[in-house]
Amino acid sequence: MRYLVLVALLLLPLRAMAQDLTIFAAASLTEALRDVGKIWEGQGGAKLRFNFAASSALARQMDQGAVANVFASADQQWMDWTQQRNLIATDTRRTLLGNTLVLVMPKDRVRPVQIGPGWDLMALLGADGRLATGDPANVPAGIYARQALTHLGLWAQAEPRLARSDSVRSALLLVERGEAPAGIVYATDAAVAPGVAIAGTFPADTHEPVTYPFAVTRAGDTPQARAFLDFLAGPEAKAAFARRGFKAE
Repeated sequence: MRYLVLVALLLLPLRAMAQDLTIFAAASLTEALRDVGKIWEGQGGAKLRFNFAASSALARQMDQGAVANVFASADQQWMDWTQQRNLIATDTRRTLLGNTLVLVMPKDRVRPVQIGPGWDLMALLGADGRLATGDPANVPAGIYARQALTHLGLWAQAEPRLARSDSVRSALLLVERGEAPAGIVYATDAAVAPGVAIAGTFPADTHEPVTYPFAVTRAGDTPQARAFLDFLAGPEAKAAFARRGFKAE
């Protein structure tokens, strides 16, 4: 009897750990999802473990065997990629949030910019300044930036001057530190960085909509994971996302 009690006590931490949920989420969702997570856990939900990075990096980690319960991408492309590889439970996929693409500059050097036809991006960057953004080869923020600059006829000039970062937050940091005179990030990123300010907003018709699809993964498909995804679509989570500047989809 004592042996059984001892075994049960030893298994308690393992059972608790098994109930934890691992969330792989785009870096731009960091503060908002932490806010939502506190509400969820405060109501008795499973403990959340977050892994924030570029959507491309997270998708590849999952493809290489990393186990998550929920994946949140900053674009449809990388969610499509995981779906094509059978990494997500497709019946759970839903787009919950939207964002805005903006140009940021160091706060002490910012000047308003009208982004549109005739915009002189090179004059803004100066003789050797670089434009910080996510790597357009795979990071969603960079992919949106390439679309916008291409639409404006500026991509050929801008491409050699890019400071390509492994995530939108890395790009934001380059601008905040003054290592790049300007960067292309999301409005919600600019809101959490005291050292930068928004200089201009890219017109919505210059790029695909910035949207965030969420899904439960096939490897981590549990009732708790599905419950958390339902919670993310609920009123309390929507209010928390809105406070961080995200738009409900």
